[in-house]
Amino acid sequence: MIVDDDVSYGVMLRTWFQKNSWDVTLASSLEKALSATGSVKFDLILSDLRLPDGDGIMFLTFLREKKVMTPFIIMTGYADVQTAVNAIKLGAFDYLKKPIIPELLQQKIDLALRQEKEDKNDEEEKKDKMEKRVTTMVKGKSPVIQRVYTHVALVAPTKMSVLVLGESGTGKEYIARMIHDQSGRKDKPFIAVDCGSLSMELAPSELFGHKKGSFTSAIADKKGVFEEAKGGTVFLDEVGNLPYEVQKQLLRALQEQKVRPVGSAQDIDVDVRIVAATNEDLENAIEEGRFRQDLYHRINEFSIEVPPLRDRLDDLEEFAYHFLGQANEELGKDVKHISADAIDMLKQHRWDGNLRELRNVIRRATLFAENQEISVENLPVLANRMKKTQENDDFALQPGDEKEQIIAVLRKARGNKTIAAKLLQIDRKTLYNKMHLYGIEL
Repeated sequence: MIVDDDVSYGVMLRTWFQKNSWDVTLASSLEKALSATGSVKFDLILSDLRLPDGDGIMFLTFLREKKVMTPFIIMTGYADVQTAVNAIKLGAFDYLKKPIIPELLQQKIDLALRQEKEDKNDEEEKKDKMEKRVTTMVKGKSPVIQRVYTHVALVAPTKMSVLVLGESGTGKEYIARMIHDQSGRKDKPFIAVDCGSLSMELAPSELFGHKKGSFTSAIADKKGVFEEAKGGTVFLDEVGNLPYEVQKQLLRALQEQKVRPVGSAQDIDVDVRIVAATNEDLENAIEEGRFRQDLYHRINEFSIEVPPLRDRLDDLEEFAYHFLGQANEELGKDVKHISADAIDMLKQHRWDGNLRELRNVIRRATLFAENQEISVENLPVLANRMKKTQENDDFALQPGDEKEQIIAVLRKARGNKTIAAKLLQIDRKTLYNKMHLYGIEL
């Protein structure tokens, strides 16, 4: 498709493409281009930057929101080159300055089509790996994680909303997927939402959708997550990060099973199950006025706490070998073993990053391994972290004269309370409370 309001220039380009065996659709406005994408699947789009009813960037944004990844080339005059560069950041493949040189146009087309083919192959490969990772994820055999699986099996067949609790990297999304896969909704969509990435302005549109013209960049209707997940499960990851005003809208959606797209006067019925996750204390967030109590009770009809890796070290070796298999596949290696000393070192670490940290450490060690075994020598990063942890343990708050310990650590941290709290291995709020209790004014 060629989009250009200069009809004679568009006809000239169409003639060139037709001579090179292309079927061509010519659109002279943004509205006509949008209409054409509803009925035809294009292999390439060449759009002028300036259009009578919008611009090429608006068209590009619309396509990407609809997950249409057709190679997109912007045509521009010299004065708009910077804008065209910005379009590339938004997902355009490249830009061409007018007047267009045929040889350069052909070169850009060849590159764009080659890139699209490579991207599709990469996407399929990533999808296959992700599906394989989800279906082959090691469950673990420790008593604490077996209790979690028992709770999953108990609540999954019900309609109850579930709140999954646990530190970052413990596998909360994996537990959410288990709940979905063991429910009556398993054949419907599972859609994960990173609540931490939703701003006050973006969240309502992302969750509930919007109508065309409801705000500046709303150039077409858009379905929200709740409508797209109809009949399935919506996973709200780090739900505590949702803006307070959006929490009110979310509560209404959950209570009434209806959503109202931005700019619409009508509600849409939705049927979704909510599984939410958080690594923070939501009850504390309620006390501080950052999270709605009524929403908390609505999403917490049943809670599951995923234990940190340090509390399930019986599973560590099994997970380590699982991640070793993944690393071999990703890195083209053939490492078969992890030495007993290396396993011991892994078990001595605190794993504040949990399974995510373990996966990264094993991946790095696999890369370092020069033969078919991961040894202690292949874990230099882990050794350095353990050394730092041991150094910090020297400052951890011990029973006894707390006041003197706190004063000493504050001096070492040069009055920086955030650093002091980390050295003492307590949170800042606890540090402030103890400083107030002991009358410490450093």
